[in-house]
Amino acid sequence: MTPFLAEIIGTAIIIVIGNGVVANVVLPNTKGNNGGLAAIILGWAFAVFIAVYAMGGVSGGHFNPVVTISLATAGKFSWILVPSYLLAQLVGAMLGAFIVWMVYKDHFNECKDAAAQLACFSTAPSIRNLPQNFIVEVLASFVFMIGVFFLKPAGAEMGSISALPVALLVAGIGFGLGGPTGFAINPARDLGPRIMHFLLPIKGKGPSDWGYAAVPVFGPVVGGILATIIYLQFLQ
Repeated sequence: MTPFLAEIIGTAIIIVIGNGVVANVVLPNTKGNNGGLAAIILGWAFAVFIAVYAMGGVSGGHFNPVVTISLATAGKFSWILVPSYLLAQLVGAMLGAFIVWMVYKDHFNECKDAAAQLACFSTAPSIRNLPQNFIVEVLASFVFMIGVFFLKPAGAEMGSISALPVALLVAGIGFGLGGPTGFAINPARDLGPRIMHFLLPIKGKGPSDWGYAAVPVFGPVVGGILATIIYLQFLQ
């Protein structure tokens, strides 16, 4: 197992479980239809827990360009490895989205709501106001990355609970800050599945909303870099 492969698998796990929960909740005629926001947030938290526990010991458990870029900016990760990690995260996110589509293919085709179909792949704002949406993603990712800097790295000495803090961090951000934009806090999590939504033959699908894509792609990166600056200057 290489770090590159671990980042692909870990990111795919996150998307399969996270976006899978969204599909289970919003698509018609599923067992979990209308499960609600709490189910979605807990699903994403479980997804992060499983991915970090399974693959964190191999790659460091980034699975998110914000983590990779922020750690490199802080001098805690080599810039030489950044491109390969970002590529692995994007590939893993696309793979995960493809698996979700395969599992829920009939339900996607039954769904008459194009927005609901897209929601199973990528994020969208509750109120569309791009500057405000961008600020929300910046702040949510700022909080996320500040938390990451203070978390104990996953390791065998704590067993399975070594992956729990980051999962709780994701859940807390989802419950507290996830309402306006769906808390992408991860460019790969949004971009990879959005690309798959564009490519896949989904019956009745609408546009992939590329006009919004810059918010969940660049907002989290800005928030992560700001968190890194604050951490280095005042908190470490």
